[in-house]
Amino acid sequence: MTTSSGQPSASTSRSLVGRDTESVRAYVSSGAPYVWLTAAAISVAFIITLALLVLTAARGLPHFWPADLVEARYAPVGDEEVTVLAEIRSTEEVTSGRLKNAGLKVDEAQPLYERLLIKVANRDLLGADFRPVLSDWLVDRSYPEDAVVLERMEWGNFHGFLHEVKSAGSVVGSGAQAWSKYEPLQDRANQLRREIEEIEKRDIGAINYRLEQLRLDERRLQIDGKTPATHPAAFAKIEERRTVEHAEYEQLRVELDTIRKELERDALLMKTVDGRDVEIPLSHVVRGYRPNAMNVFDKLRYFGAKVWEFVSDDPREANTEGGIFPAIFGTVMMVMIMSVVVMPFGVLAALYLREYAKQGAVTQVVRIAVNNLAGVPSIVYGMFGLGFFVYFVGTSIDKALYAEALPSPTFGTPGILWSSLTLALLTLPVVIVATEEGLARIPRSIREASLALGATKAETLWRVVLPMASPAMMTGLILAIARAAGEVAPLMLVGVVKLAPSLPLDGNAPFLHLERKFMHLGFHIYDVGFQSPNVEAARPLVYATAFLLVLVIIALNLTAIGIRNRLRERYKALEN
Repeated sequence: MTTSSGQPSASTSRSLVGRDTESVRAYVSSGAPYVWLTAAAISVAFIITLALLVLTAARGLPHFWPADLVEARYAPVGDEEVTVLAEIRSTEEVTSGRLKNAGLKVDEAQPLYERLLIKVANRDLLGADFRPVLSDWLVDRSYPEDAVVLERMEWGNFHGFLHEVKSAGSVVGSGAQAWSKYEPLQDRANQLRREIEEIEKRDIGAINYRLEQLRLDERRLQIDGKTPATHPAAFAKIEERRTVEHAEYEQLRVELDTIRKELERDALLMKTVDGRDVEIPLSHVVRGYRPNAMNVFDKLRYFGAKVWEFVSDDPREANTEGGIFPAIFGTVMMVMIMSVVVMPFGVLAALYLREYAKQGAVTQVVRIAVNNLAGVPSIVYGMFGLGFFVYFVGTSIDKALYAEALPSPTFGTPGILWSSLTLALLTLPVVIVATEEGLARIPRSIREASLALGATKAETLWRVVLPMASPAMMTGLILAIARAAGEVAPLMLVGVVKLAPSLPLDGNAPFLHLERKFMHLGFHIYDVGFQSPNVEAARPLVYATAFLLVLVIIALNLTAIGIRNRLRERYKALEN
């Protein structure tokens, strides 16, 4: 109905409002708004995660790109001029008041100045390889194509100009011909260095391991009350094997001395930007390049080589140079051992709570306790692992099985086994809760059908219930991996170290050495970021290592997710 003016009547308006209200209520009751809110929240979380990953990569990966070298005069007002040959690492704007408080003579009429962080390298000559400078005072800039960057085993990079190439004390190239003579000699030096590392780590390392085993065998005989007089044959056999090992070691030592002399044959005569001559043995140089003379494809090849070195080589220079392969290996191996331990115990605990335990107050208290364990700080688990696993279990194992090695501990010291068990305890509540929820979702009719066909309860659980609950079990494993792979605090107490002399897995029997300490990506990030003597050099490596840690966790999770999806597809028909 309408009024004389053509407007709806009051009753009609109330009816329309009532219908709109009912429509809104029906829309809310359908749950569609909550679906959209959930989708929006997931989208925001995904965007934030992706942005964080991109930011980490953008801060870390440019470290491996060969930056151009700028030659310029740095002419600060009221101070001595110096000539620099440097990489420009970063820029920032600072106020004139801040610079004046730092003791610099600046024009206060200019409110902002651009400050550059440049890498001058040559730390052995200049004391520091990074310097902050004002862009306005860096004048007469040029980019000489013959400027050379040398990556060294010690003292970081060297910036300068290649003057002469020497081999066995004789000059084999100088001036414009020096670079073409240098490159094959550098390849030769790298090959010789790889041969030395292979002999030292593989051959001599194996000999030292076998000699240590012989020492322990001899000590074991002595503990048993045997002496060379009463058991001459046993001691003679050990001495004979020791003689063979020493002879093999002498051969390798002679071979090493020969290779080292070959490695020390060549050297470079470099000229710094301020005119000083510096002779650098090629044995100290990892690689050399001329960034200003490189095209895009040359830089891409260099970038790929540096990234591969980062993921495949051992660290050097207090972890600020080289690679992080031992940390990657240690992280993955620890997670795998932890997964092998936590899954059986978590599944058995969930199986007991859901299928065997009498449901009552006690069982409810146990479930509450399990849920509360998930919120215990990780450092508490580390203290427990140190006290129980290392000092109690490890010491007991040493007394029972490795008495010949005492007082040097074998398992009575932090190692990868105790780290894996500690993280297994830390992630156990997650696996228990996820597995128990998966068991609860299996219809009771399926259990009853299996029992009706004559299967026992154990057979029903083993052949029907557990396979159908396997996707939920894999979900618990995924959550456990996601948490355990990034933990650092407990590992600092039960096994992780700054630099491990050898990997937990090698070619020496029994091949898997669970008592050894190991490196970890999370601890490597902490060590490089907060314990490094060269903060500016370490900063991009922190981002690069963090980016790699995320990729490792994603790879581990994707593997577990793939297995879970295959199991879910296999048992979907039974669930329906």
